[in-house]
Amino acid sequence: MATLSDAKARNLKPDEAALPHGGITGLTLHPSSAKGHGKWVLRFVSPVTGKRRNAGLGTYPEVSIAEAAKRATAMRELLVLGKDPLEEKTKVDDQPSIPTFKEAAQTLHADLLPGWKNPKHGQQWINTLTEYVFPKLGEKFLNDIQPGDVAEVLKPIWLTKAETASRVKQRIHAVMAWGWAHGHCQSNPVDVVGHLLPQQPGKAIRTKHQPSMPWKDIPAFATTHLKPRDRYDVTRAMLEFLILTACRSGEARGMVWSEVDLKNAVWTIPPERMKAKLPHRVPLATRTVEILKSQQGRHDSLVFPSTRDEVELSDMVLTSFLRRVKAHSDTPDRIATAHGFRSSFRDWCSEHGYARDLAERALAHTVQNKVEAAYHRTDLLEQRREMMNAWAAFVSGEGSFADLFAAEMKTLGESWLSK
Repeated sequence: MATLSDAKARNLKPDEAALPHGGITGLTLHPSSAKGHGKWVLRFVSPVTGKRRNAGLGTYPEVSIAEAAKRATAMRELLVLGKDPLEEKTKVDDQPSIPTFKEAAQTLHADLLPGWKNPKHGQQWINTLTEYVFPKLGEKFLNDIQPGDVAEVLKPIWLTKAETASRVKQRIHAVMAWGWAHGHCQSNPVDVVGHLLPQQPGKAIRTKHQPSMPWKDIPAFATTHLKPRDRYDVTRAMLEFLILTACRSGEARGMVWSEVDLKNAVWTIPPERMKAKLPHRVPLATRTVEILKSQQGRHDSLVFPSTRDEVELSDMVLTSFLRRVKAHSDTPDRIATAHGFRSSFRDWCSEHGYARDLAERALAHTVQNKVEAAYHRTDLLEQRREMMNAWAAFVSGEGSFADLFAAEMKTLGESWLSK
């Protein structure tokens, strides 16, 4: 029997008999209420029940003759294997639908969001996917995404924005891992995508450190710019406090009076406010205590409140101040940052012979060596107090003559060597 032609199908009338396909046993086109329109039906005997069944394959002309034959052939292949095509279709329909990458990412983001301490970090997570990934992978189903697809997303930024690219790769991996865990894909294509990308520059090469002020220049800077102009000059007071304690900006901005023990001159930062999630005690030098006492009475809880609305100061306050006074740094054409003063302190410690352990504890750095960390039973508070007192004296311009003489000779030596 000849295969059904489009010309014959287009002339099928509502009152005519069904037209056999001719090439696929049991496949027929049944007329509908309009000329040239019909419904594809495959008649077969179920190998499971032994009963005759009809399977709808779509409507003509939406489903072409060739497409109907393709669908019918697939069902006939299942019959040969002893399977009922309609029952197999029911099993597939009962399975959860495969989400697109965008749908999976949005679901995972909603699940992860409550665990982020800073909502800004949660927003950054989805923003990077929206900007770099969704345009190419957003509408792809998870089970269709291949390593090559991921590589095409990463290639444009892999070398030019290495840090961003690494974060995007991690986030794509998290989405695909979520899909794998939920049975939406059989593997994680990000696991092997590294074989399709060039080697990135080492992190030490690409990392841009926070511009810091040379330690020997800090006393002059403090004398010129950090003396409060009036009682309400919170910015200068907080920046001087930050330099004297070598703390992070967020730790100073969020500082509350309940953390301060003025009697014993100790500031205890709770773990939830620390980067390493461990409590940290800071010994307070005499000048540091004076700064805190000058802040008393401003706010019930915050030590350095915004004078305008009495809330925690913005992270841009110190940055704006340092730009305004043109605080120079060791990085050409860049202004010193608040975080950079921690590096200044660390350099000062090294130059003055303080033990690495004391300096690292003062900065609340996590001990990377697991064996070394296991032996850390004390925070060496009193030993650090001596060091912080010396640092405060130096910053205030009250350092010993020997310190000042050594710094001056070092400067002269460097100047002579550069000639």
